[in-house]
Amino acid sequence: MNLRKPFFSFVFFGTLFFASFAQAQKPALTFDEFFNGVGFDAVSISPDGRSVVLGTNRADWEQSTFRRDLYLYRDGANGGSLIQLTQSGHDSDPKWSPDGRWIAFLSERKTSAGKNGWAKGKGKGEDEDSDASKARDVVQLYLISADGGEAFPATQGEEDIHSFEWSPDSQSLYFATRIPWTKAQKDAYKKDWKDVIEYRNAERSDQIFALRLTDVSAARETKGSKPAAEGDDGSPDVTPGAIALARSDFRVAQIVASPDGKRLAFVTTSISERQELIGEFEIYIVDLAVASPERAPRRLTHNEAPEERLAWAGDNRHVFFHIPLGSVEAKYLDTQERVYWVDVDTGVAERWAAPFNGSIAGYQPLPGGGAVFAGVLGTEVALYTQLNPSLRMQPQFSWPGTYGPVSAAHSSSRIAFVYSSLEKPVEIYLAEGPDKLQQARAITSFNKLFTERELPKGKTYRWNSSDGTPVEGMLIYPPGKFEAKDLPMLTLIHGGPDDADGNHFEADWYQWTALAATNGWLVFQPNYRGSLGYGDKFLMQIVPEMVSRPGKDILTGVDALVKEGIADPEHLAVGGYSYGGYMTNWLITETTRFKAALTGAGSVEHVADWGNDDTTFDDAYFLGGRPWEAAARYHDEAAIYQIDKVKTPTHIVGGSEDVRVAVLEQYLLDHALHSLGVPSALLIFPGEGHGLGKNPWHGKIKVREEMKWLEKYAGKPGVTSAGK
Repeated sequence: MNLRKPFFSFVFFGTLFFASFAQAQKPALTFDEFFNGVGFDAVSISPDGRSVVLGTNRADWEQSTFRRDLYLYRDGANGGSLIQLTQSGHDSDPKWSPDGRWIAFLSERKTSAGKNGWAKGKGKGEDEDSDASKARDVVQLYLISADGGEAFPATQGEEDIHSFEWSPDSQSLYFATRIPWTKAQKDAYKKDWKDVIEYRNAERSDQIFALRLTDVSAARETKGSKPAAEGDDGSPDVTPGAIALARSDFRVAQIVASPDGKRLAFVTTSISERQELIGEFEIYIVDLAVASPERAPRRLTHNEAPEERLAWAGDNRHVFFHIPLGSVEAKYLDTQERVYWVDVDTGVAERWAAPFNGSIAGYQPLPGGGAVFAGVLGTEVALYTQLNPSLRMQPQFSWPGTYGPVSAAHSSSRIAFVYSSLEKPVEIYLAEGPDKLQQARAITSFNKLFTERELPKGKTYRWNSSDGTPVEGMLIYPPGKFEAKDLPMLTLIHGGPDDADGNHFEADWYQWTALAATNGWLVFQPNYRGSLGYGDKFLMQIVPEMVSRPGKDILTGVDALVKEGIADPEHLAVGGYSYGGYMTNWLITETTRFKAALTGAGSVEHVADWGNDDTTFDDAYFLGGRPWEAAARYHDEAAIYQIDKVKTPTHIVGGSEDVRVAVLEQYLLDHALHSLGVPSALLIFPGEGHGLGKNPWHGKIKVREEMKWLEKYAGKPGVTSAGK
């Protein structure tokens, strides 16, 4: 169910509210302009702090895909310059070599089946059945000089590169990929199983390799010759020169090298990437002096939490890690996001930012010791620093809004970061240090167009829930109607549930508040119980009433807005995606006040959802056990058993390949409403998973049709620009 915006996705929760002031009237934001925004997938500052490589994500409407490109910013005496570094549209995860000479990155480019990373896709005149025509996307590791030039592959073969890291001396790269097979092994498997899917048993774990840059250069010089790695000589299909260091029983999600170059730490995820068994997510250590595939890596952690985002401390003894859910200290328990470090010699973990009442969305170790943290507190995401775990976290004086992620230079105090606020579109900034955020300067202007449009204003809204608990959320007003009364209102519910809405700018199919407000809607974004930024107790009160408890928080907020005359009771609508879809499905069984509903990727029952979901241990936690252990709760918290109460016309969307919330849940909801004679519409987006990240037309069509649905059933006066 969880659709969250993680720290490294560069799109954040949070939001603020600025006072209105007189200014020249700007044009209204159009529907097409809204979907042409640029997002940031990566930001990485050079070791000397004078350059920044960044990853962009934007729609390519002609190719019906999202482009992921890398750009390079260079500081200069007369200001900086920004150039496009790569142009394949498939590039991500850039990392500087420690000496600052190279940038390594992952790229999912076409390679010929059975051939190496140098091969290209089908050329003119090639036969449709030839090996060269059987192209597929393979994620390989690429290098490009920091001085520019052409990027070239460092790895080759048929297996995707899952993760990589530089050695501290910049002379080697470490990478993880699925344990390679020989041609004989591949042929034998194909002979036995044909096209049959051998679920689980066919899954293969990862192996970690080391590759010297001298071997990469040698392979580059011989490109175009028959590759030595094809495996037809009885050897596995691996990059020439790659040396196997270690094997894992699981998929290797991230590798980090200690500053002294003596050890690697890596964190695992399940081979299938489904979160089913908590023990598949742990941190391991490889001693490079004795590294061998026959020598099992040392398991460092033994807890009930999925660790992520590793980073070595400068002392060569501690490894930082981030926890999005679960528990390091005891039995599985969902708290707000936390950061720890673990002693690699003793295995003892210690929590950073422990007294902070909010959520730690991300962190970055600082070269002089300590770390900078992105802390979610209420509707703001600010930066904080802490020198060691025993000291208090210090807030850094900054602009209101949403900060993060952050990249810190190794031999400079400079940091680069992503920042936005409700009226300030997302861009990347450069500051001389964490204590100089107010003097930071923007080094990108990809979203300048939004600053030339009249954007909505917003503010935090607070109310008391049915049991007296204080709750808050955001109100986003139509442009020119800040703090107006008697407005048609769309209650737009965030996913997660452990996420939050606040002071930030976002423009996409999931978070389209600015577009809804531009078209006349007051948008209410409730941070119901289960949301981040309000303390662990507030978040955990969702258990085991995973929809009924937050549902009461949301409905009391709607009641308060109507009572105060802010919302027009005759023009109320509700919607949400992922967990927001769960809540929408539940709320329309509880009340008929909403004239229209918009739901996406949301469950209507919990037994099949638990079985099909790829994050099953948090589902069981929210409901107090697995289906046979908490059968009554699975029934009582499910919308399907109360669906006969629904009168609200409901628009439904889902991805055909969604595993997080199986698309069958959307078919079930539509079937139920159709059988009851309740107006409904169902859109299925082919090839999409939970996040609609394949084809930008899918998200655009989703919002277009949702806005039409609001107009048709919620009775809002006026005409939107969504019809074209």
